[in-house]
Amino acid sequence: MVNLKVLSSRDSEYFLETDSFHELCHAMKHLKKTKGRILLVLGAPGTGKSANIYQAISRLGLDFYNTFIFIDANTKPSEVFNIFWDTIEKDMGVKSKEETYKKVAAYDVVLFADHFLDSEHIDSTKMGLGLWTEENGPGTFSLYFMVLYEYLKHRGDLKNINLLFQTSWVVKFRGVRYDILTDFHFISRFLVFILKQFFDVVRISYSQDEIREIVRNHPLAGSDEEIEELIEKYGKRPRFIFEALENQA
Repeated sequence: MVNLKVLSSRDSEYFLETDSFHELCHAMKHLKKTKGRILLVLGAPGTGKSANIYQAISRLGLDFYNTFIFIDANTKPSEVFNIFWDTIEKDMGVKSKEETYKKVAAYDVVLFADHFLDSEHIDSTKMGLGLWTEENGPGTFSLYFMVLYEYLKHRGDLKNINLLFQTSWVVKFRGVRYDILTDFHFISRFLVFILKQFFDVVRISYSQDEIREIVRNHPLAGSDEEIEELIEKYGKRPRFIFEALENQA
């Protein structure tokens, strides 16, 4: 059984504004004024993509739509896309994609992103979209081409809708998980360059000074030396560091 990544209030409680957050806010503020944009928020697991997205939404006062979508680890990208829209159809009580598009056009943005959830609402046999992308790595690549195909096929409807995706393409090497889109210098730059030809792209990452301040903001953080040890062990990934601090307490 795969554990679902649960996002809670602590993800925002210890949140600090960074250059990535300001870049995300800059990209998202246009969602108030324009339609037909597709924004990808990239970042390695544990960097806080969801936390940054929801903080930016709150800061900008965006009217957003998201739905609870829980899927199996081996769900195919084509099935994920259909499950997402089928779930929205049921939520809104409509019977076709065309009707769905008209309904969600009233929002500033439609999210393909993890919710902030309490554990009692979780089906432990399923996972959210963020963990699904982490588990399936490059296998999720086709999902984004499906989005492009859907946009071209329903251009008349989707031109009035903004979509935001959070994603990471994770591979495991010698027991360590790496994100292809952010952790490999030349390969990552090349892939992100390709994505930018079709989408708006923002990467969530932190400088050394930023990650120190983020960790230092946690009430369980120790000395500067202990903070440096945590960063050395877990990298610039706040969620993993916070989990380690709380497990040690």
